[in-house]
Order: sequence, then structure tokens, then C-alpha cells
Amino acid sequence: MPGEESLRQDWRRGSHIRVARRTEGRAAEATSATVRMRLMPTAQRSRLAAARSAEGFSGRTVVLVEGVSDQRAIAALAERRGRNLDAEGISIVPMGGAQAIGGFLDRFGPRGLDVRLAGLCDAGEEGEFRRALERAGLGTDLTRAGMERLGFFVCVADLEDELIRALGAAFVEQVIEAQGNLGSFRTLQKQPAWQGRSTEEQLRRFMGSGGSRKIRYAALLVGALDLDRVPRPLDRLLAHV
Repeated sequence: MPGEESLRQDWRRGSHIRVARRTEGRAAEATSATVRMRLMPTAQRSRLAAARSAEGFSGRTVVLVEGVSDQRAIAALAERRGRNLDAEGISIVPMGGAQAIGGFLDRFGPRGLDVRLAGLCDAGEEGEFRRALERAGLGTDLTRAGMERLGFFVCVADLEDELIRALGAAFVEQVIEAQGNLGSFRTLQKQPAWQGRSTEEQLRRFMGSGGSRKIRYAALLVGALDLDRVPRPLDRLLAHV
């Protein structure tokens, strides 16, 4: 018959095992969630991150943009112009793609938090934005000028294209060289699919060929701009908010 001390030791050992199993279970759940997140398509991960960001929103104005590179560009330009968007109650919210705008307008628009809205999109996504704005009750038969009156501006063809044209291809190459990436750009230029294209097209492809590169160069190119040569969509957007 085991003694009292032996029973206590057995109980403590069992308790430790139960605690360890619960801890392992929680860790496994957390690991599983992390793995699921990593296995998601990039666009889905971006939308999830955007939704989580939106949950903590507390501003008076929301600027809806397609991705993080747009967010970084606007923030960099605001900083160069001496503005503190956080202090002004302005939140730049990357949506993880233009197709998500309907949900964000539901959350922040007249049927949701009803805050002041603005936005930026690529020319190829103008229709998506226009239809979503109309569905949200913000206008009917909207033209580009009508969208601008609401605070939504269109990049032609996209933000990278606007910045490359504003700076000039030769200057953008200097920025790339300063970052130690000129060799990679020259390699892209030699690829059969990109030979014979304009340098501007090649630069645009180079900027957009990797998510982190696109994000990094958005702020770098804005930092290199003359402030009297800011692309019109960026300039007008900041003026609006």
C-alpha cells in the first residue's frame, strides 16, 4: 500500500503532466494558426492583416489604399510636407487589394462608422472603386472627376508608374544603384521578355516584381521627389485630407 507522501508525489507528477499537455496543446494550436497563416495566398494574408488593422481604428478620416506600398508612399509624402497624420486623426488603411473595397466602405462609410473617406487606386481598378462607392451610397454614375470630389484619386497606370514618370528613368536608376540593386535591374533588362521594352516599363516591372521591394521603393522614390513635382494623385489626395 503506497504511503501518503508517495501518493502526493504521484498526484503532483500527474498534475505536471496535465499542465504540460495543456501547454503543449495551446502551443500546438498557436503553431497551427501560424502555419495556416503562412499557407494562405498572399492576397488573403494581406486582407486578414488589413481587417485586423481596421479593428483598432480610432481616427476621424480613413484613406483606403490597395496595398502597403501605397500606404508607405502617402505617409512618406506627408512627413516630407511636415504633416503628422496620426495627430490629425487620419488613418491610411491598406485593404489587401482593390476587390476588398466594398467591405471597407461598409465598415467605414455611411452604413458603418460614417467617417470621412478618401482613397487611392490604380487605373485598372478604377471601375472596382467606382462601383463600390456607388453601392455604398456615395454617388451615382460617378466619373473620375466625381470620384475625386469624394476624395478618391486614380494613379495612371499605377503608383510606381506615377513616381517613375515624375522622377525620370535615369534618376530612378540612380536610386536603385544607391540601394545596391542595379545589378538585379540589369539582369531583368536582359531577360527576353523585357528586351526592347522602354526603360520606364522595365523599371515598373522591377519595382513590382517583389512585395518587399515594392514597399521599400515606394518610400524611397517619394523621398527623392522634388516637392513641386509630386504626382497629381498623391498631391491631390493629401490636399483633400
